[in-house]
Amino acid sequence: MEALNSWVTKAMTASVIAIDCETTSLNAVEAKLVGLSLAIDKDQACYIPLTHQTEMPQLSTDQVLAALQPLLNSKNVLKVGHNLKYDLVVLGSYGVAISPLTDTMLMSYVLDAGKNGHSMDELAELHLGYKTIKFADVAGTGKAMKTFDYVPLDQATAYAAEDADITLQLYHVFYPRLIAEKMVHVFERLERPLVPVIAAVEQQGIRVDRLLLDRLGHEFSQQMAQLEKTIYKLAGREFNVGSPKQLGEILFDEMGISMSNEADGGQKVKTPKKTKTGAYVTDVDVLESLAAQGHDLPARVLEWRGLSKLKSTYVDNLIAAVSPKTSRVHTSYSLAGTSTGRLSSSDPNLQNIPIRTENGRKIRQAFITDPGSRLVSLDYSQIELRLLAHMADVPALAEAFRKNMDIHTSTASTMFGIPLEQIDGTLRRQAKAINFGIIYGISAFGLANQLGIAQGDAAAYIKKYFETYPGIQDYMERCKEFARRHGYVQTLWGRKCYTLGIRDTNPVSRQFAERQAINAPLQGSNADIIKRAMVHIPVLLKSLNSKAHMLLQVHDELIFEVPEAEINTTVAALKKLMENILILKVPLVVGVGIGNNWDEAH
Repeated sequence: MEALNSWVTKAMTASVIAIDCETTSLNAVEAKLVGLSLAIDKDQACYIPLTHQTEMPQLSTDQVLAALQPLLNSKNVLKVGHNLKYDLVVLGSYGVAISPLTDTMLMSYVLDAGKNGHSMDELAELHLGYKTIKFADVAGTGKAMKTFDYVPLDQATAYAAEDADITLQLYHVFYPRLIAEKMVHVFERLERPLVPVIAAVEQQGIRVDRLLLDRLGHEFSQQMAQLEKTIYKLAGREFNVGSPKQLGEILFDEMGISMSNEADGGQKVKTPKKTKTGAYVTDVDVLESLAAQGHDLPARVLEWRGLSKLKSTYVDNLIAAVSPKTSRVHTSYSLAGTSTGRLSSSDPNLQNIPIRTENGRKIRQAFITDPGSRLVSLDYSQIELRLLAHMADVPALAEAFRKNMDIHTSTASTMFGIPLEQIDGTLRRQAKAINFGIIYGISAFGLANQLGIAQGDAAAYIKKYFETYPGIQDYMERCKEFARRHGYVQTLWGRKCYTLGIRDTNPVSRQFAERQAINAPLQGSNADIIKRAMVHIPVLLKSLNSKAHMLLQVHDELIFEVPEAEINTTVAALKKLMENILILKVPLVVGVGIGNNWDEAH
């Protein structure tokens, strides 16, 4: 304790220190603290072992955390971490908070998103010319890998203290760059304050109905078994439906099905593609093409694959992800995993649960609340199209939004010259595909495939779209030209999204980068808006003395658990905050859904 108190005293006089937790698991909610490292200057770092499986005496976890608490909460000392969100969740389970804080991973992300990775090992080599001790070097790999509490103390000290030391050194590299490259505002307004917010969301987790998931798993298994019987009958024999190789042999060798070329009206026959191993390609595109030609077997296999994915990826994974400590599911959000600023969810991924299918919606029904609360969904409506109207300065599009018109119906009416009241579902869907396709720089070929029309007709639609909404094509060209000059594009908040390959001589790479240049300012501005809202929401809830909790972020949607007694006041305040987080030439509109489960609330 004397040695620890000495370190704390020295750290209290430093303006910036680094901290890092060593634990038993990558799952922050389930992880147990094994030790902590501190760095107070270059090459001055220590490791505090707590629960190593060794006979050597160690300080108790309670003792150490009590001694560190004044330092971790000192307003005069900035605490730096690399992916500090993880440490906040781990320490939060021990009742320990850290403030003020900053994060070198997110500094790197703001400066260089899309240019390189943001792991500490990679950044140390890139910016410090230093090769770090890797986790595998001390913990092993594969079946021989051990948890950190079984790493010998000398090796644990070298590894853990180095982590804190390198983190502090990276801070001193990145902070001057944030200033010099005028990126401080992006970091300070969007990324840094989001860290404790996301940590709290992950700690809170969301309740799921395990009995319903079990029933769904059983139901999907039964449906798959029935489909397998049908598939065997159509194939003329039993085989492994999950084997692409066996499926290809049955479709193309045994059944002799041919691939017709739709572009030639199905007159020409294409040779089925094969992989490098000689197996036939039987991916979704191939099976959908065959099903469109009227072949029943590929259509049934597509159904089987859909059910198989729902069961394994969602039902089974969700059941396995329920925390024994909290009986809730705690997803992990990657704060530096995309080139545009969007958050991504994993372990389990809760951002891709299907919503358009009946079975997908059944899975969403398993996300529930504690008794006395409701699930509330607040969802930005058509936000990227609204951003397009603002950033490309498109009066006709902006006017449609200001009049609160259905934008897809409005586009269909203008594009196809049909009165609004006569637009049916098919025409609206076509207009919707065009609206969103344009944002992603879709080609005539891509749009033709999506709508199932001739490429010439798709090209005519795109031409008419640009005539209908003058300004969009100019905006796209400006984005591409800016990217060619600078190597990146920017969001409304000034976030840089690098477009590697924009000057590539390879047309495929160059065209991909050009599509990125068009979409990244829109998708990135969207991400910035929802991040800014998330930063302000805890402050709002505190001011309302609300017991509501933010549970999930799913692209344009935020999910809350709100006590029934405060539904009206809290939801109205949240909606107002989200709609006014940024003032554009068109209104931001947030849709509200309230229910006993996620499906009801969406």
